[in-house]
Amino acid sequence: MLNDLFVLKKIKEGDIHQFESLFRLYYSPLCLYAAGITGRTDISEEIVQDLFYVFWKERERLQLYYSIKSYLYGSVRNRSLQYCEHQEVMERHRRQTLSADGELIRTDDPQDMLEYKELEDLISRTLSKLPERRLRIFQMHRFEGKKYAEIASALSLSVKTVEAEMTKALQALRKEVETYTHIA
Repeated sequence: MLNDLFVLKKIKEGDIHQFESLFRLYYSPLCLYAAGITGRTDISEEIVQDLFYVFWKERERLQLYYSIKSYLYGSVRNRSLQYCEHQEVMERHRRQTLSADGELIRTDDPQDMLEYKELEDLISRTLSKLPERRLRIFQMHRFEGKKYAEIASALSLSVKTVEAEMTKALQALRKEVETYTHIA
């Protein structure tokens, strides 16, 4: 634990060499751990890279009450489980939206069709109000399936900027949809 306190102190002071040593020591084992939970190597690498990015960015505010190893493994576990939960929700939604033969479920209920069309229009209007860069990032992520790192590289932005723009886009959509559902 004392060694962890020393390493953390050095990292908080901006010692990039200590951080790199920590990264080299834990990167591969953490990726294997995350892959065991998510079942996907590419996602596990993204989870671990993001964890280390946040670890370095938030290093000055980081409070560890256990070992660094425990912190890293716990964080990877939580992030991996969040990913799995998100995938489960998306799959459940996909199953509810698609019929057994893969066709979109269509309803003959005029009220359902009207509500669907209103919601679709609301989303289109909300997206059209977004600043150009935020809209492009949203489209690249949601419609083209690109990862934040890919978007950041393509648009010459930092991953954190892409994350912030996605957060703002989703907040705008959530606000409009919540307003719509409270009215309807």
